[in-house]
Amino acid sequence: MSEDIRRRLAELESASLEGGGKERIDRQHKAGKLTARERLDLFLDPGSFEEVDRLMMHRSHDFGMEKQRVPGDGVLTGFGRIEGRGVAVFAQDFTVFGGSLSEAHAEKVCKIMDLALKFGVPIVGLNDSGGARIQEGVVSLGGYADIFLRNTIASGVVPQISAILGPCAGGAVYSPAITDFVFMTKATSYMFVTGPEVIKTVTHEDVTMERLGGASTHSQISGVAHFACEDDADALGGIRRLLGFLPLNNAADPPVRGTADPPDREDEALDRLIPEDSNRPYDIKELVRAVGDDGDFLEVHAHFARNIVVGFVRLAGRPVGVVANQPAHLAGVLDINASVKGARFVRFCDAFNVPLLILEDVPGFLPGVEQEHGGIIKHGAKLLYALAEATVPKITVITRKAYGGAYCVMGSKHIRTDFNFAYPTAEIAVMGPQGAVNILYKREIETAAEPEKRRAELVREYTSKFANPLVAAERGFVDAVIRPRTTRRRVITALQLSVNKRDWMPSKKHGNIPL
Repeated sequence: MSEDIRRRLAELESASLEGGGKERIDRQHKAGKLTARERLDLFLDPGSFEEVDRLMMHRSHDFGMEKQRVPGDGVLTGFGRIEGRGVAVFAQDFTVFGGSLSEAHAEKVCKIMDLALKFGVPIVGLNDSGGARIQEGVVSLGGYADIFLRNTIASGVVPQISAILGPCAGGAVYSPAITDFVFMTKATSYMFVTGPEVIKTVTHEDVTMERLGGASTHSQISGVAHFACEDDADALGGIRRLLGFLPLNNAADPPVRGTADPPDREDEALDRLIPEDSNRPYDIKELVRAVGDDGDFLEVHAHFARNIVVGFVRLAGRPVGVVANQPAHLAGVLDINASVKGARFVRFCDAFNVPLLILEDVPGFLPGVEQEHGGIIKHGAKLLYALAEATVPKITVITRKAYGGAYCVMGSKHIRTDFNFAYPTAEIAVMGPQGAVNILYKREIETAAEPEKRRAELVREYTSKFANPLVAAERGFVDAVIRPRTTRRRVITALQLSVNKRDWMPSKKHGNIPL
């Protein structure tokens, strides 16, 4: 290597490390954000980052841009390791042109995504960008479309995770929206298609950026964000933890970890978890933690549609996706948001070979004009479709209520669930005893000498005959009625038996889920 080339290379490498310069780096830190390189150093295993296209720069010569060429062009791309396993990453650098996307910037991201597909490793994007680079016009817009295409092609092939660690607005939001999981930071990130100023001009609504598209809004109201994190470090640590449950790609199995938690461990407290009064709430997460290895549960979408709980546990070291009705919120009823939340999670698990554990206590679908007009029929059908379509091992435990169409949806035997267990407290029926009696015996109750006394007698009779798991067990719709304390042992045994499951699906291009 000639001395001239050696000198120029050293200068370029030094410039790439400096990003947008000390002043802009200080500004980044003052805003409570790390730089792109600091984020990668914190996120990846020490010393594992292998950068790609470090010296790539923009080609624009308009608007004085020929004098502002920075190696890397506002995004770091490459490969690293998380707990020894490979991952592809890109990290937008807000200190360089505000992290704006140019033709070269987009090409770097697309190249690393293409390589991730070839190598079969997850893609993690750390987003912190002011949007399309105005100086490049339609070329930068085309760069976004190139990225969107790759997000779509990679979907279901390798896990895709997005971290929003600063601004993400306009067309840029659609790349994270296609990915599997979205992390946001509470004080420093926001996402929206149109900003507060445009909204005020068009609709005359006055709204702050935080209320419009902050982490709280997207994790609680819109459901766009799966995780709302305190800061950059919290988000990056969360992604590392999530990746520990996921396979590298759709042809691999999720990573199995050793555990000292005995697979046959019983928990006597579970025998007392379900209240005798079927209208009293309880926290289904207590059951999830009691069943999982070492009480460890990574909840996903914790603040959105809280009437359903989804997330990951390990059973005998093997990652399992949990979908559970939450009686502590809206009695665990299924509504539009809960159905969409559950369906999205189920489809991810099925795409990446993660078995499913369904914990069922559902009184039905939420009634009301707003729900019907909002499309509860098609949205509820999404959850039904996702669970029926899934070919991974599926295990259902009915803890209490399993009423009406919601019984069919929540992993019933009729939609190819492999093992179905029920607690003695399970109530499997078309509807609850009170409602059924009011319909079946309306005239008899009205003409009785003591209507309320007669209604109570009929409710007890109906409960004895139908609101229990025995009729379903006699039909084979429930494989076994089990003691709650044995749940962990029963589920792990079922999982071990079904781990090599192969289910038949007819040849087709793809199904047409009711979007």
